[in-house]
Amino acid sequence: MRGALVGPRVLLRRLREVMSEPANAQARLDRIVVLIANNMVAEVCSVYVARADNTLELYATEGLNREAVHLTTMRLDEGLVGLIAREAQPLALSDAQSHPAFSYKPETGEEIYASFLGVPILRGGNALGVLVVQNRAARVYSEEEIEALQTTAMVVAEMIAGGELEALARPGSGGTVVRRSLALMAQPIAEGVGLGHVVLHEPRVEIKNLVADDPDHELKRLHNALELLRASIDDLMDSGGLSHAGEHRDVLETFRMFAQDRGWIRRLQEAIHTGLTAEAAVERVQSDVRARLLRQTDPYLRERLHDLDDLANRLLHQLTGAAFTLAAENLPENAILVARAMGPAALLEYQRLRLRGLILEEGGATSHVAIVARALGIPTVGKAEGIIGLVEPGDAVIIDGTTGEIQVRPQPDIEAAYAEKARLRARRQEQYRALRDKPAVSKDGQPIDLQMNAGLLVDLPNLDDTGAVGVGLFRTEILFMVAPSLPRAQAQEALYRTIIDIAGKRPVTFRTLDIGGDKVLPYLRKVDEENPALGWRAVRIGLDRPALLRTQFRALLGAAQDRELRIMLPMVATLEEFDMAQAMLARERERLRRLNRSQPRQVQLGVMLEVPSLLFDLDQLFERVDFVSVGTNDLMQFMFAVDRENALVASRFDALHPSFLRPLRRVAEAARRSGKKASICGEMAGKPLEALALLGLGFRSFSMSPSNVGPIKALVRAVDLGAVERFVQERLDSPDRARNLRAELGEFAAAHDLSF
Repeated sequence: MRGALVGPRVLLRRLREVMSEPANAQARLDRIVVLIANNMVAEVCSVYVARADNTLELYATEGLNREAVHLTTMRLDEGLVGLIAREAQPLALSDAQSHPAFSYKPETGEEIYASFLGVPILRGGNALGVLVVQNRAARVYSEEEIEALQTTAMVVAEMIAGGELEALARPGSGGTVVRRSLALMAQPIAEGVGLGHVVLHEPRVEIKNLVADDPDHELKRLHNALELLRASIDDLMDSGGLSHAGEHRDVLETFRMFAQDRGWIRRLQEAIHTGLTAEAAVERVQSDVRARLLRQTDPYLRERLHDLDDLANRLLHQLTGAAFTLAAENLPENAILVARAMGPAALLEYQRLRLRGLILEEGGATSHVAIVARALGIPTVGKAEGIIGLVEPGDAVIIDGTTGEIQVRPQPDIEAAYAEKARLRARRQEQYRALRDKPAVSKDGQPIDLQMNAGLLVDLPNLDDTGAVGVGLFRTEILFMVAPSLPRAQAQEALYRTIIDIAGKRPVTFRTLDIGGDKVLPYLRKVDEENPALGWRAVRIGLDRPALLRTQFRALLGAAQDRELRIMLPMVATLEEFDMAQAMLARERERLRRLNRSQPRQVQLGVMLEVPSLLFDLDQLFERVDFVSVGTNDLMQFMFAVDRENALVASRFDALHPSFLRPLRRVAEAARRSGKKASICGEMAGKPLEALALLGLGFRSFSMSPSNVGPIKALVRAVDLGAVERFVQERLDSPDRARNLRAELGEFAAAHDLSF
């Protein structure tokens, strides 16, 4: 029988001494298993490490055959050790061989041992391996022994996560699981390929001291940090939002509830009593909770995981005084920024030239930060579930913003393939830049108006870089989203004047404030609605709160003195709404006349056609407006009654379906009859195959992301518009036409040597 059983606190102190000794990784691991076996009165102690090939490898043992180390492996679905790794839960058995999952490796000699205690080696809720003790005699392991082994597993977890054991792995295994290559799928947000290294927007707290010298002092530190945490949540409640992610009041209420939860606090205190420091206790408890919730199928419980992760992260920062977010000026070269969620202003603080990509765990294609990422030309993917727990700072990572692919710690051949893809994209962009000063005129001599979408001052240089003839959609709400408070009329006027000055003679179409729905300004009270996409948003807010829209009209009129001004109203559903806004604009112009102030040389007022109701009043609409711009994103989701962000249904509908193309053709025809311009400013305009269909419908004006101007110009210059019009019209006129045109348009493009 080995020495007397000691508590977790003493064991941790002895482990700290072992960790401080000068030794290589294998020697240190061998010392750890001997120490655990001696202090837990166990005849066997073994460490199994999860490998990149989804197996477990014996890395060290005291009591089993040491010649089996690095030779013995098992699958994750094999034996008691595999069960613990899969379930991420401790397992204590007095008669291990009677358990249905029992399996042994003859080369280890473990069949003579009856009692078994195993705990997962956890980090961030992920099982990096299994720590096991065994005894020949049947015995019941106490709660204190289980606690001691779980606490000890934290030390081994740090060794694995820190890469210390990487060189010990059996050849061909691909290394430990924490360093394995991962291929993930996310939602594509902003095009482009980014190769770089992981930088966490909210850096993890590095816990350097696991062992507490004075548990009472650690309990006091925990108490003080909890008080500060609760106070900070109360402050956030008073201010109405969380600055780093813009969460709403219900999330804050959840935070407050968790911060007061007695069960959570009791587990933290119990972990400190085992000998851990306060911050190590937080990490230990949260890792256990995360391991359980990651294996839940209930979506509500999975959602709570994010809340608990965020709360634990905040508590760790309170305990250590570490900065909650990365200092933007500290961004390294070739950074791929990884964030659970972030606001647009936070992204703008980072140095663009150092940023190669952005991965969002929660944000989707219509989030505020996604809009800014596209404006900045940063390859971006969103809804990357669990990405925060799967990467470590400095990990090599590749993202493809076009397909949504993420490659974490890629193999050399994968990295080479993506590097070539990035080079090919760069060469194509260079070819497109060569077209910058060439006109967008089709092979049969028809000119096409190619403009770009924008929303920030940093977008404006793209006018020169791309050769776009103007800004067909300037999203004014982005300026409001990145401002700390509602911009006053003078500040708005100064911004709009700067935009017009930079554009010079090129037209800029300003869309009035399009807020509501998913676009919430942090300094305005959010209205709770069951269906915000169909609720109080865009021009509806402006008409109900006329001071908001009137102030914007006034600022735009002041900014465009003696020049042309184009204003577009979003989300107009009825002719009456346009009439009301037009009357408001007329009053502001009359005010300028009364004050004898300079007016714009010309004012054009149009609508963004994105509500299907206007399709039934097209002739009357064109009689009233100066122009129409079709917002295909919202128009399509409203026509098909499909949420673009809902992966379960979004892929079932296609913009190239006749039931969507035919209404668009009616818009083009109504514009032609009226002699007024109808343009496309939704995502369809920037996709070559969709743009080909729109050209066939008769549209001759497009506004798109700056990165798409070159490809669409190349398409226009290569296509015979007469041929594509005949092709599209014939198919839409077919009475039995029911399927989308995507495949046939692809065949048309191939037959006419149109390469995308």
